[in-house]
Amino acid sequence: MSKDQQNNYAYIDGANLHRGIAGFGWKLDCKRFRVWLAEKYSAKSAYIFIGLIPKYKDLYKYLQECGFTLVFKEVVYDGEGKAKGNCDADLVLQVVRDTYENKFDKSIIVSSDGDYASLIKFLKERDKLKIILSPHNKKLCSILLKRTDAPIAYLNDQINILQVIKEKAPAKDKP
Repeated sequence: MSKDQQNNYAYIDGANLHRGIAGFGWKLDCKRFRVWLAEKYSAKSAYIFIGLIPKYKDLYKYLQECGFTLVFKEVVYDGEGKAKGNCDADLVLQVVRDTYENKFDKSIIVSSDGDYASLIKFLKERDKLKIILSPHNKKLCSILLKRTDAPIAYLNDQINILQVIKEKAPAKDKP
């Protein structure tokens, strides 16, 4: 099957993606990221699993405009007022459901979280894993994911393609 004919799905742990990229000090260009997933990995669908916080509604709209399907998790707040919306179980359930319903050829998992190691093993056993895309570097990506012997690529290695390009300020006219 040619690359263009593949029907691959990307499953993105939104919080893990955000924390990983922010930790390197650059900003992800979401439109480019979606196009890159489609062109490089034949991702026909790309799900982002993310906590639902009303003040980020403009971000959610933007992500949808970029071509992502958002799967929201209700958040709760800890004693310090920090939002918690752990989406791991929702992501796993969606991948397993889509696997059993044969919705995709291969999956792309975007996370560095070792909690997904058993999911990776499940996908590998069924020949349904294309790659893990780690938002963290090799040192910070979970050893549990590395032990699965699944292919892992690091998004920081794609900074030239995926980062928001800062526009240069217009030159001032000289008198």
